[in-house]
Amino acid sequence: MQFFRDVSLSTIVAGLVAVLVGFTSSIALVFQAAQSLGASSAHITSWVWALCMGVGLCCIVPSLWLRQPVMVAWSTPGAAVLAAGGAAGQFGLEQAVGAFIGSALLILLCGVTGIFERLMTRIPVALASALLAGVLAKFGMDAFGAAASGPAIVLPMLAAYILGKHYHPRYVVLWTLVAGIAAAALQGQLHWEQVQWTLATPQWTTPVFTWQAFVSLGLPLFVVTMASQNLPGVIVMRSAGYAVPVSGIVSLTGALSAVLAPFGGYAINFAAITAALCTGTEAHPNPARRYTAAVVCGVAYLLLGLYAAVVTGLLLAFPKELVLAIAGFALLASIAGGLHAALADARQREAAIVTFLVTLSGVTLLGVGSAFWGVAAGAAVLLAQKLPQWNKI
Repeated sequence: MQFFRDVSLSTIVAGLVAVLVGFTSSIALVFQAAQSLGASSAHITSWVWALCMGVGLCCIVPSLWLRQPVMVAWSTPGAAVLAAGGAAGQFGLEQAVGAFIGSALLILLCGVTGIFERLMTRIPVALASALLAGVLAKFGMDAFGAAASGPAIVLPMLAAYILGKHYHPRYVVLWTLVAGIAAAALQGQLHWEQVQWTLATPQWTTPVFTWQAFVSLGLPLFVVTMASQNLPGVIVMRSAGYAVPVSGIVSLTGALSAVLAPFGGYAINFAAITAALCTGTEAHPNPARRYTAAVVCGVAYLLLGLYAAVVTGLLLAFPKELVLAIAGFALLASIAGGLHAALADARQREAAIVTFLVTLSGVTLLGVGSAFWGVAAGAAVLLAQKLPQWNKI
């Protein structure tokens, strides 16, 4: 009953926007990964079902238990790794599922042993905040960039955001979304006819374990999930002031990924972008009530999982400019907060700006995304600052 007392319109909107952003930013890549591994349309539907079930459960249960907004997602860079590996034509769906299970067990091991959480405590606040700002800034840039192709949608949304922030900041995201939908509807860009409501049917794939698939797919999937998803995801949570039990949640995502792998649930992890939507002030002014946004998000994922075949139609219903704009505008406060915390300490300012720029660049090296390299570059700057100066030797 506490949930029903704490939930509000703003948290409901935040949770639903998080689902919208999560789907549209990565589901196409999931489709591509599944197709590259030879998945049929029925298996692709099963992948979406499994991922939605995993994400939904991992959002709802810990959030209600901890009264904190625990946000998880499927691994977007992991889908890119699978799409690239499947395109080579070396492995079929059965070998890939075996690799999924291997990766999930490694994630579970990191959670059970506490290795990942111990590593997280060693990252300075300035670098963590710069990483957060760098991860989110691209979405802010994309929101304003979308005005070039869809000014009639983005500009009314920007006006709604500015006015809403001034007159009714608690529901600014709602007004911005309503303005975008209204603008798209007036232009005939809402294609609801694409949606066909049918229930999903999970498809079991018996795993085949080979060391080649594990090395080629499983290990890269594990590395990018931990470095490019769990790392920034935990930082988002901590930057918002939530001290979640990292090891326990990592263990939960690893275990659930292993269980859902035969149905297509290749990797579940901490969310970063959608977490920022549900942990910021726009979700609710009271941090103690923001967990309801994560629960709403989880319930929406469960419902979408049941109707996984509808996902493709939903993706086509909204114009891309609307989705880009709502994500970027909803994250502006989080971007500003991250930059403020990153640059507050003059002694760590240079390392923070390096972290921010490397992360924002989107560079990928050795299959690992820019979030990891941003922290590595910032840490290198901090270490260099501690070296003795030549004129003092």
